[in-house]
Amino acid sequence: MAKVELKQPIVEAISEEIKDAQSVVLVDYRGLTVAQDTELRKQLREAGVIYKVYKNTMMKRAFEGTEFAGLEGCLEGPSAIAISKDDATAPARILCKFAKGAEALELKGGVVEGNVYDVAGLKELANIPSREELISKLLGSMQSPITNFARVINQIAEKGGAEACVAAAEETEAVAEETAE
Repeated sequence: MAKVELKQPIVEAISEEIKDAQSVVLVDYRGLTVAQDTELRKQLREAGVIYKVYKNTMMKRAFEGTEFAGLEGCLEGPSAIAISKDDATAPARILCKFAKGAEALELKGGVVEGNVYDVAGLKELANIPSREELISKLLGSMQSPITNFARVINQIAEKGGAEACVAAAEETEAVAEETAE
């Protein structure tokens, strides 16, 4: 069996993993302790990020003709790849945060939603909150007026009961009619 035949399934596996990926980030993992590597893999796995070590030549072949071809220059020395199909900023966010405590982890570059980023660009992307955080902030801002409305209605009910509520509703209606005219 020729070497090319042995390598082809690996290239196909990488191609399949990067297909439909929102983002791909390359790192140099040399110098990480076993404990650090285990913790990093755990954090990435929990975020739904695929993290694997492949030979650079295999990744170069898999990247050819794709939006990830711009990463070819980053494939020097040992490389690990972090791939996310759901959260575009997850790999950059997790890897940058982890690199602060594990200086041996070195970001090389990445592609996020079709755009090639250098290390500085990845660090900027890492500051973008996760999708879940953004959704919770949106829901929080949507709930605030409803919560305030409920609090005001409750205070009115405590002060004067139903008559006060009816009077407040009539007053609000009168004000609304005046402004409509």
